[in-house]
Amino acid sequence: MLKRMLIGLVRSHESTGERAKDPLLKTRYYKLPKDQVWEEVTAVIKKTPGYKLLHEVKNVGEIVVERRTMLGRTQDVTLTLFGITPVKTAIDIYSASRGSMGDLGSNYRTILDIYKQLDRKLASYKIDS
Repeated sequence: MLKRMLIGLVRSHESTGERAKDPLLKTRYYKLPKDQVWEEVTAVIKKTPGYKLLHEVKNVGEIVVERRTMLGRTQDVTLTLFGITPVKTAIDIYSASRGSMGDLGSNYRTILDIYKQLDRKLASYKIDS
């Protein structure tokens, strides 16, 4: 956690992906069709205090969310859903803070928070990589 805060002194964004060094930032996979995952993701975002759904671009697979941190900063969070097969969907997240200062690891924590909520909601469909 300290390492994340030190990185966050200068960096104001974080993202997930296949090759993420941190296992907590690896792409998530669910054994569900993309449309069904889309519905679950938007439902989770809409129910979570502090998160505001801004845009949904279904044909591209992007959900854009705004989040206010405890310190009053604004984060722009993009969730990208990929239909791998008709019954397997992947989710990646990119989170960036507005402004020029570092985020003290808040984008990292935002991503982990979203993944934790999705993993809980979609637990029986999660595919461990």
